[in-house]
Amino acid sequence: MGLFLQFAAPALAGIFVGVMSGLLGVGGGTIMVPIFRLAFGMSPLASTATSLFAIIPTSISGVASHMRAKTCVPKLGVALGVGGALTSPVGVWLASVSPGWLVIVVAALVVGLSAYKMFKKALKAPRVALSCRTAHTADAAATGALADASEPASRQSKPDLTRKQYLQGAGIGLVAGLASGYVGVGGGFIMVPMMLAILSIPMSLASGTSLIAIMILAIPGVIEQAILGNINYFAGISIVVGTIPGAVIGARLVRVIPERQLRFAFGGFLLVAAVLLMLNEFGILG
Repeated sequence: MGLFLQFAAPALAGIFVGVMSGLLGVGGGTIMVPIFRLAFGMSPLASTATSLFAIIPTSISGVASHMRAKTCVPKLGVALGVGGALTSPVGVWLASVSPGWLVIVVAALVVGLSAYKMFKKALKAPRVALSCRTAHTADAAATGALADASEPASRQSKPDLTRKQYLQGAGIGLVAGLASGYVGVGGGFIMVPMMLAILSIPMSLASGTSLIAIMILAIPGVIEQAILGNINYFAGISIVVGTIPGAVIGARLVRVIPERQLRFAFGGFLLVAAVLLMLNEFGILG
C-alpha cells in the first residue's frame, strides 16, 4: 500500500501539472519543483533535476495535441528550442556549483514571478476571455458547422514570421535555456510572454510553440543531470504517468476555458507554492 501511495500521489499531481502545461505552454517545472521539494523531501538539486527529466515527456504529449489542433508555430518552436539547448547545460552546471538554498530561492522567485505575470495578464484580459478560435467554433456550432470550424480559424491566426523574428526567437531560447537548466523549469514562463511582446504571437499559438521549444531545450540539461546522478527516476516516472494524459487534456481545453479565470486560479496556486518553498528552505515550516 505504501508503494502504491508513493506512486499514485505523484501520478495524480502529474495530471494537474500536465493540464496546466497544455493550457499555458509551460513545461510544468514551476509546479513540479515545489512538489518534489515539499512533498517528497528531495534535495534542491534532485528536485530541479527530476523536474527537468519529467518535463520532456510532458512536453511531447502536449506538443502532439497542439500539432493536431494546429495551435502552434513549429518552426518558431524549433528556433526557440535550439537556442535553449545551447544554454541549458550551462544552467545545470551553475546549479551544481551553487549552494542548495540558493537554487531553491531562485526557483521560488521564478515561481513567484510566474504568479505575478499570471495575475497581471488576468487583470488585463476581458471578463469573457474566449479565444478567437473558440468564438469561431461556437458560432459555427450555432449554424450546424461544428465539424470544420476549427481549421479555418487556426490557419487565419498563423503569423508570417521573418528571418529576423526567427533569430529573435533563438535569442529568447538562450535566456529560457539558462533558466531551465538552473532551476529545473521548462522556460515557458520566459518564452510565452516574450513571444507575445516581441514577436506578437497570439496566446492561442504561444502555448503550443513554447512546448515544442521546451521539448528540445531540456534534453541536453537532462543528459547532464543524469551523468551527475541527480535524477530521482522513480519520482520522475511516477509524475510523468499523470502529466502525459494531463497535457493532452490541457491542449484540448485551451480552446474552451476562459483565460482570465484560468490565470487567476493558476497564479494563486503558484504564489502559495513560492511562499511554501521559501518557508520550507529556511526551516520556518518545521
